Amino acid sequence: MLMYNLKDIFDISILQEIQDRFCESTGFSAVTVDYTGRPITRYSNFSSFCKLVRKNEKHLQLCHRSDAYGGIEAVRKGESHIYICHAGLVDMAVPIVLNGQYLGAIMAGQVKMKENELSELDNIMEFTKGILEDEEIRKAYEDIPVVTREKVVAAAKLMYVVSNYIVEKGAISLMQEKLSSKNRELIEEIKARENLEKALKDSEMKALQLQIKPHFMFNVLDNIASLAMIENAERTRELVYLFAEIMRYIVKNADKIVKVNEEIDEIEKYLKIQAIRFGGKINYNIDIDENIKDIGIPSMIIQPFVENSVIHGIEKKEGNGSIEVLGYSFEENIIFEVRDDGVGMTKHRLKEVMESFEAKTIVGKSTGLGIANVNKRIMYTYGSEYKVSIKSSPNIGTTVIIKIPRIFT
Repeated sequence: MLMYNLKDIFDISILQEIQDRFCESTGFSAVTVDYTGRPITRYSNFSSFCKLVRKNEKHLQLCHRSDAYGGIEAVRKGESHIYICHAGLVDMAVPIVLNGQYLGAIMAGQVKMKENELSELDNIMEFTKGILEDEEIRKAYEDIPVVTREKVVAAAKLMYVVSNYIVEKGAISLMQEKLSSKNRELIEEIKARENLEKALKDSEMKALQLQIKPHFMFNVLDNIASLAMIENAERTRELVYLFAEIMRYIVKNADKIVKVNEEIDEIEKYLKIQAIRFGGKINYNIDIDENIKDIGIPSMIIQPFVENSVIHGIEKKEGNGSIEVLGYSFEENIIFEVRDDGVGMTKHRLKEVMESFEAKTIVGKSTGLGIANVNKRIMYTYGSEYKVSIKSSPNIGTTVIIKIPRIFT
């Protein structure tokens, strides 16, 4: 059986980025550990108490052991595990499992809960006696905030969705390596052009979708982190729930055909996040004909253009702006339009964007990468005659038109 290692499978810098953004948006501490409880990322937002405790080599080893036990219990349960660590704090462990192998866990928490809520939690290890005898450590412990069980559970659910995304990314990476090896064998042994082209096309499809998802995820995390800095997290919790639902949708429906109404529901959640973030600067309207809501389309082919309207259309505009998402039947096709009255594009910039659709490699802003990938996915799914078209004028706005055949039901 092939044994995997976290550092060999995943980009640690991306793990660190996800971990840091999670802590910024929730206020929790976090670290990613291997199956032995040893950290493979830097500590994010660690409390003064835990930093002081881990300066003692004996206590550090107990922390590693506590993290290891927490991760093992989480993988045994098949879900996030919330527990009390050896130092008396509430932690959560989210397992990272690839192809049935437990690789490690994302550990988060370092908070306190009310006494009446602690009775529901397990003590992962026996409490370390004498840990609070040091005055500096005791004071740091007293400074740790008390949070509600609801907030801890919500954060655990969010991190579980993120963990699934990480595992999916690693699985796709492994699959691409296998496909690449298979393609070389086909070229050398049988020169079967038709089979080779199909394998390459499938591999590229997954790579394009993989590029879209972290791009979208990091933008949403930026929004949550920004809002968390300026308010006391009452609305932020709503944003976290919305974001968790979006991430579940992405993980669940990667490479799948979904119903139009499912795709539109996720777009509405994204626009709701942006409307809260900008405090009324963005208005939006979604109008989808009833007769197409149950028709199947590839997931995530509309959202990148909505995101583009927000970031490059309305956000850069002085004053308020609006976004409209339309969907309707036309002859044997379905048409989706994403309209905004933002800053628009010059003819030169519009030409650059359209030319990027044809390029084999895309150089430029991440949003350009996302929309060019959608165009390629549509062509791969439906044929080269189906492409995205864009109309735009400076200071007037931009309209994106997506045309696909009405073939999936």
